[in-house]
Amino acid sequence: MGETTVTTLEGREEAVPQPVAAGTRPGLLSRLRAPRRPRLWFEILLIAVSYWTYSLIRNAVPEQKAEALRNADWIWRVENDLGIAVEQSVNHAVNSVTWLIVGMNYYYATLHFVVTLGVLVWLYRSHPGRYAATRMVLFATTGVALVGYYLYPLAPPRLMNGGDFIDTVLVHQTWGSMASGDLKNMSNQYAAMPSMHIGWSLWCGLTIFALASVPWVKVLGLLYPAATLVVIVATANHFWLDAVGGMICLAFGFTVARLWYGALPYRLPQLVPPVKQPRPRPQPASRR
Repeated sequence: MGETTVTTLEGREEAVPQPVAAGTRPGLLSRLRAPRRPRLWFEILLIAVSYWTYSLIRNAVPEQKAEALRNADWIWRVENDLGIAVEQSVNHAVNSVTWLIVGMNYYYATLHFVVTLGVLVWLYRSHPGRYAATRMVLFATTGVALVGYYLYPLAPPRLMNGGDFIDTVLVHQTWGSMASGDLKNMSNQYAAMPSMHIGWSLWCGLTIFALASVPWVKVLGLLYPAATLVVIVATANHFWLDAVGGMICLAFGFTVARLWYGALPYRLPQLVPPVKQPRPRPQPASRR
């Protein structure tokens, strides 16, 4: 459909959709932007390929150890100057409660993926008209984060020289993040900025809060990124400012989706499930 501007009786100008001439198909750009029901096979393939590409690129970024450690020292000095350098106190305090820090280690290692995939599945099933735009936010957020890993290598607090941070995965010998223990060689050790634990969890939280219909589920959505922030600091995997970097990346993701679709993902129209027409019952043969 096209649009034309008309003047109402009250003197306001409004855009009114106009029907497209018969036999005319909308342009490719319009079709790509239109809310549509996603194809399951395509989404599974897209997510699998995208995560494989993300892991490949992230881990292929040169591990510039010396520069990453210098950047960590600079971040730590800035936070001290700002009066927000409490990561070490949080790390030591939570580490003294064994059951709590062990739980946080598993939280850090698993929920990052489980909750994000769960929200994607929920969007696909319950909000198909908003799925593509909301997924674009996540993908754009992750894409710009890769640029951050390349341009600004950063050591996490637990790897700082003389930082006196506790690597909670090693101390408690839990199966934790791929950045510690036996799996550390499979992941870039110096890609702490920005924090995608915050970028992804905040995406999940905002999506749940905006689209869930049950009040207590909305509250859980907001609590999830807040809990994630405590976890990434308590386990000494990130500074506070890494979380700020993740938030900036998410803002970029929303901007990309807003420019492409012309509206925030949560404001796009919901698709109405197709109504199945009942099959006509066979009429009994008439008797003569």
